[in-house]
Amino acid sequence: MQYFSERWGIDERIYRDCIINSLATPNKLPRFYLMIEASRIIGGYGLITNDFVSRQDLFPYLCALYIEEDMRGSELGSVLLEHGKNETRKLGFDKLYLCTDHKGYYEKYNWKRIGEGYHPWNHTSQIYEADVIK
Repeated sequence: MQYFSERWGIDERIYRDCIINSLATPNKLPRFYLMIEASRIIGGYGLITNDFVSRQDLFPYLCALYIEEDMRGSELGSVLLEHGKNETRKLGFDKLYLCTDHKGYYEKYNWKRIGEGYHPWNHTSQIYEADVIK
């Protein structure tokens, strides 16, 4: 909880509430994952129903993808993206979505930009889609 909160600058209560309640829910989502190397968290992401974006007809969303700065450049982000696709498929979904301001990164991993989404804080993000069925 602290990891995601510190990396994304979001109040820890939000992650704590979401993650703790996700442990006991019979629902498929939300789920959070950490990448660990030698007892150190080096990255992570979540699978959620919506990433505070207007396109609530689309789900699940991959959220909070993060790789520690000193670990970037070694394709660990792509490992987490692929893990997210695999987990999404296991949960019974055929598509995975994300919203972001980054341009050019997700396209490298076969994500397709499908439009824009609007956030409650008057911000617009690009929405991407990935097929998870192999």
